[in-house]
Amino acid sequence: MGHLGFISHAQAKDWNKQAFEGKSLDAVLKLIDASGVVKNSAIQLNAPDISENGSAVQMDVTSNLKATEIAFIIEKNPNPLVGHFFLQPSTESFLELKVKIAQTSNVYVLMKVDGKWYSAVKEVRVTLGGCVA
Repeated sequence: MGHLGFISHAQAKDWNKQAFEGKSLDAVLKLIDASGVVKNSAIQLNAPDISENGSAVQMDVTSNLKATEIAFIIEKNPNPLVGHFFLQPSTESFLELKVKIAQTSNVYVLMKVDGKWYSAVKEVRVTLGGCVA
């Protein structure tokens, strides 16, 4: 199994701060240059149907696609982009994380493969929100 590629200090200073500050799904897609996203059944997004507490929602994504980037977007969060990962070419397309979800929302995972963006989406119902405005 491959490992996530670490970024250097020089690369870290160039991280896409604007994308993480985006306030809508459309704004984030534009800021990460993910126009023309196509749904792809090869992307498996595993998240709960219902989360009783949105402050720590466990999810993961896996695919046989060889992604160079993976992004997680929670549509109705105050800041929808919750993770943007860059992978080495030899890395398996798998990530597991915990996120905060403010309210019932669509969760999108996007994978960039050979310069094109693909996605999967799942609605996660939240009974107690995890984000404070």
